Amino acid sequence: MLSSVSSESAVTLEHQLIQLSPTSPTNPQTFSDVREEAAQSIALRIIANACTVKGVRIGIHFSKEDDSDLSRLVASHISACLPLSPYLFIMATASMSPTNASSDAYVSDALVICGSDAENLQRAVLLASSKFPGRVDAVDSTGTLIAQAASIQYIGSSSYKKAALWDVLFNSVHAHNPRSPPAGSRSIDQILFDVRAKLERMTPQEAYDALHDPTYPVPVFLVDIRPAAQRDREGEIRGSLTVERNALERRFDPRCQARLTIADRYDSKIILFCHEGYASSLAAASLHELGLWNATDIVGGYDAWIAAGLPCQ
Repeated sequence: MLSSVSSESAVTLEHQLIQLSPTSPTNPQTFSDVREEAAQSIALRIIANACTVKGVRIGIHFSKEDDSDLSRLVASHISACLPLSPYLFIMATASMSPTNASSDAYVSDALVICGSDAENLQRAVLLASSKFPGRVDAVDSTGTLIAQAASIQYIGSSSYKKAALWDVLFNSVHAHNPRSPPAGSRSIDQILFDVRAKLERMTPQEAYDALHDPTYPVPVFLVDIRPAAQRDREGEIRGSLTVERNALERRFDPRCQARLTIADRYDSKIILFCHEGYASSLAAASLHELGLWNATDIVGGYDAWIAAGLPCQ
């Protein structure tokens, strides 16, 4: 059984298969024989040039011959040579760029993705589709995993395309449990904790006092970032400015041409509020990124303001 084959034996067997692949005749006589020999040669070259990421062999092969059928034949030879190893390869058929025939740039006319794992292959197809939108021609399945392939028509030229294809491979094999958070990500509670650590948050009473203190050392602005529907339903605070969240940065960045007239300095005390004080904390942190380090928000938002019995309209 396959499970009884040791790792060392598996590698040895693969090397034997690569060196002694029997799929091509020694003296090809027909066109079909020539294609078989060419496909086997390409398959061995792809395997030899592959790199290993997360235990999966990956690689890209560009061919100047626009022959996607040959690429599929290559895929079957790769499968025969690597029966025990996970792999994911991209083969692009290409012709010289019509805009610069003297350069090394190519126009890729079609693309074949082959792999040993159905999930890796599906991710690669989806990623390639997203990077080259509207160019997916077909996704084939002949009943065997290794023969599955994506066909993408005319993906374009330039080194960006090659980098994009490598990105497809790397991200396809760097998979994780979709229900587990990716490494380096943070929950919204963690994000709020981190951004609030940089803010001098104010109670509703403190915000009211600052807004009405003529001796306050810098200009003070109370800014309502709630959407119109919420303001109409809940009411507004007298003396506040209305700048909805989606326009906030542009309206308060002193360097932006679309800024408000009052947003001409970096030390203003900009006190934001939303419904309950969550969106306002994130928005204030965004203003800090612009250099507006006195930006802050009201703890508890508009609800807390009403609960404190402060004036509204």
